Amino acid sequence: MRVHQHSRVLRIGTAAAQGGPREARWYTRRTRAALADGATLIRTRIAGLGHYLPERVLTNADLEKLVETSDQWIRDRTGIEERHIAAPHETSSSLGLAASRMAIEHAGIRGQDIDLVIAATTTPDGLFPSVASLIQNGIGATNAGAFDINSACVGFLAALSTGFQFVATGAARRVLVVGTEVLSRIVDWQDRSTCVLFADGAGALVLEAAEFGGPLGIVLHSDGSKKAVLFADGPCGPRDADGKATSPDQCTIHMDGPATFKFAVQAMTNSTREALARARLGVDDIDLLVPHQANLRIIQGTAKALGVPPEKAFVTVQKNGNTSSASIPLALSAAAHSGRLVDGMNVALCAFGGGLSWGSLLLEYSRTGVAPVAPAAPLVAAHAGGD
Repeated sequence: MRVHQHSRVLRIGTAAAQGGPREARWYTRRTRAALADGATLIRTRIAGLGHYLPERVLTNADLEKLVETSDQWIRDRTGIEERHIAAPHETSSSLGLAASRMAIEHAGIRGQDIDLVIAATTTPDGLFPSVASLIQNGIGATNAGAFDINSACVGFLAALSTGFQFVATGAARRVLVVGTEVLSRIVDWQDRSTCVLFADGAGALVLEAAEFGGPLGIVLHSDGSKKAVLFADGPCGPRDADGKATSPDQCTIHMDGPATFKFAVQAMTNSTREALARARLGVDDIDLLVPHQANLRIIQGTAKALGVPPEKAFVTVQKNGNTSSASIPLALSAAAHSGRLVDGMNVALCAFGGGLSWGSLLLEYSRTGVAPVAPAAPLVAAHAGGD
């Protein structure tokens, strides 16, 4: 852990905290004035974290009955043992709402205290309204704006980066960022290269203006010329009671496995190094690595390429599978609630996905929003000489 010093951190006044249009205008004016005067951007604490996994568990033994595969084959290639599958009545918005309620409770606030809801998803309930607006209604955030971001498995990093910017500029005081997916609805259950990987779930974070915490380095990249490596084409229409496509030309995930693996490790490694460079930090400064939970081999390969010890990588893929844009917030919430993620940690998030897209976000984790006190230097007794 490294304690970062900031010469001028913009302080949050009580008027902004009280909410309301007048206070919001004052808050924004104060932000602009302070920035013009040389102050740093407002810092951001992660006030609350939440997650939700559907009740139904699909094991590798269950998949043996669907496709030509085996528990050992799946474990050897992916590290996945089981995954959660949404019930017919569950949607991305309902999963995201459950995770959001947990995060809001963890933050000790009410839904109406949220100024903005951003949802990352590749499996929306429909073309519109947005999943974020459905979550906004569900939590009672009556004064909040809401929108979705779709950047496949990198979606949560894009959403989190956007949320940080809203707080940093004073445009919002509290932002709810959600990653939620029902990938089981777009999986070809006869394709063993993909159906063993993908799963359903949601994770959510509440961001809040503070004096400590927030992003240290953000890197996002994309290369649309590599679309054929990983994509989902076709109309995402109705599904049957088991979530399976009712038409052979419906939207399903297509993946070039070897090309994806090669790209993933290199992309997440390079983008994390780039984020560290922007933050003027080294690999040794990473306290916790939380990569996109694609598969265990990719996670281990990335940690090894970066030089991050295995014990610093937080892994949930064995029990959760690949939940795309939900995987990082799911893992962060699990790490926080298990005590693995604590205040003052430098956390490296990295992801890759369809697009092709990739990126990393290095953040200074804080729930309190107060900088940890650096340990005092040991006192050394002066020796005057003589007896």
